[in-house]
Amino acid sequence: MPDPIQFDPAVQGPLRGTRVIDLSRLVAGNMLSLQLGDFGADVIKVEPPEGDPLRQWKDEGHALFWKVYGRNKRSLALNLREAGGMAVLRALLATADVFIENFRPGTLEQMGLAPDALLAANPALVVVRISGFGQTGPYAYLPGFGSIVEAMSGFAHRNGFADREPVLPPLALADMIAGIYGASAVVTALLARARGLARGQVIDLSLLEPIVSVLGPEAALFEVTGKTKMRSGSASNTSSPRNVYRCRDGKYVALSGSTPQIARRIFEVIGRTDMLDDPRFRTNEDRVRHRELVDEAVGGWFAAHDHDEALAIMRQAGATVGPIFSPADAAIDPHFTERGVTVEVADADYGQLPMANIVPRMSATPGVWQRPAPKLGEHNDAILRELGMLT
Repeated sequence: MPDPIQFDPAVQGPLRGTRVIDLSRLVAGNMLSLQLGDFGADVIKVEPPEGDPLRQWKDEGHALFWKVYGRNKRSLALNLREAGGMAVLRALLATADVFIENFRPGTLEQMGLAPDALLAANPALVVVRISGFGQTGPYAYLPGFGSIVEAMSGFAHRNGFADREPVLPPLALADMIAGIYGASAVVTALLARARGLARGQVIDLSLLEPIVSVLGPEAALFEVTGKTKMRSGSASNTSSPRNVYRCRDGKYVALSGSTPQIARRIFEVIGRTDMLDDPRFRTNEDRVRHRELVDEAVGGWFAAHDHDEALAIMRQAGATVGPIFSPADAAIDPHFTERGVTVEVADADYGQLPMANIVPRMSATPGVWQRPAPKLGEHNDAILRELGMLT
């Protein structure tokens, strides 16, 4: 195995010189600042004396969420209920390019940090305001964790099986999507600033709108047809064959025939070329309409073959098929290994830990591994010295 990646604070990424003050909590803001930190921004994580609540998210006693989302950041512990803590924050914001917060709308104003005041003091500042439902509208002042917007966005309505209850995702999906959108918006704002198109500005980033956007044309479909798509399990309302199928040895595969050519190859492999001329299956729309019959035919073929054999036959024919991986499977898969989809990273507590690699891969300005997730307040002295508040 290759040696674990060693963090090096001296390495510089394409966002070097960009200072990000992250006052957010939990996942969305941390996901946003992680994207910026992975490409070299100086992310200063401002935490209360008890730390970001994400530090308390644990699996079997291990705080691995913080290990992942806290990397490439510095930690500054401040009590913002005290004048001294607020003075440090204001001094930091005067030096910052980006400020991230996720208080309930109105809280920043109550703290004396309204965006207008921040921009008056630092006209080039990009202020990212993360909230459940946005800074305006009837729901603006409601608390809005990701689980709530995953329900209200329409995602849960579409997730799961039609004869069972709607299913929320088993991870912080809305937060992570919002974090990625937010990072894109920040870089756009910084580019606009660099080109003289704007100075500072405020980014109103809700958790709700990004996850609605990734649902595709759901709203348009309802407007045009008056109907809403129902939960379909692992099947698709837009292409067939497409599902998860159980093989003879009890293992599962995922298969998608999203184009006519791929669907034809699948029917040829399973020995059902008769379906190609059957009016029930002639077009993709026809196959979706009769997907239970399609799944019966395709599923029957997989049920008669062991997992590895089925994958080999389908891949040889050019069908789009893949195994259902667990993290244990991915850890030994040759493609994951050669590509470094996950990489071993040096860690003071565990020796080394696998983490998702920095994405995307950029040929000229790749991401950097500068710092492991910091201990609470680890960089207080260094940051205060930079501000001239400590000698």
